[in-house]
Amino acid sequence: MPIEHQQRDERPAWNTGRLIGPKPPLKPRHIWAIRTRLQHDQRVRDLAMFNLAIDSKLRGCDLVRLRISDVVLGGTVRLRTSIIQQKTGRPVPFELTDPTREALTAWLRRRTSGDADWLFPSRSHKGDHVTTRQYGRLLDDWVSLIGLDPALYGTHSLRRTKVALIYKRTGNLRACQLLLGHSKLESTVRYLGIEVDDALLLSEQTDL
Repeated sequence: MPIEHQQRDERPAWNTGRLIGPKPPLKPRHIWAIRTRLQHDQRVRDLAMFNLAIDSKLRGCDLVRLRISDVVLGGTVRLRTSIIQQKTGRPVPFELTDPTREALTAWLRRRTSGDADWLFPSRSHKGDHVTTRQYGRLLDDWVSLIGLDPALYGTHSLRRTKVALIYKRTGNLRACQLLLGHSKLESTVRYLGIEVDDALLLSEQTDL
């Protein structure tokens, strides 16, 4: 074998040491533990972003580009809203629960005026919003606060968390599809990692 080919073969694979595959959703106890730590540390912006990420089920690129007008109407945080996704151009609705509305209200009171209309403005680039990379680093920090390995989780863990729980409780794939803004049901099946065994279990639990 030529030396150059031998050297090429000896190079480590691009995914060496990396965990490949879908990141798991957070569990309810993880959610409450992270919320408690962020509240204790008075990280008002992070708590608002974390809660909103769970409720909205948005991709990171859509979450960081939210504007105040997307979640506030008449000076009050909305109960429900809808945005157009960048990836698909399709609208996706989401609710804002009481903890999220309280966290957003607290953040908007503290937020510096003059930061354009971005809900989460950048602290280093005036006039811009937090980037998806910064959002990812924040997530690493949040899960580390409660002793979880950040390598095991990603921003899609937050997007997947609430929908995975809804599917587990109801088995309603169509509802999950609408909440995620997927155009095809097959995409939701793949995204939630639903297997044949899951479908059979739901069938077994349904009596006629």
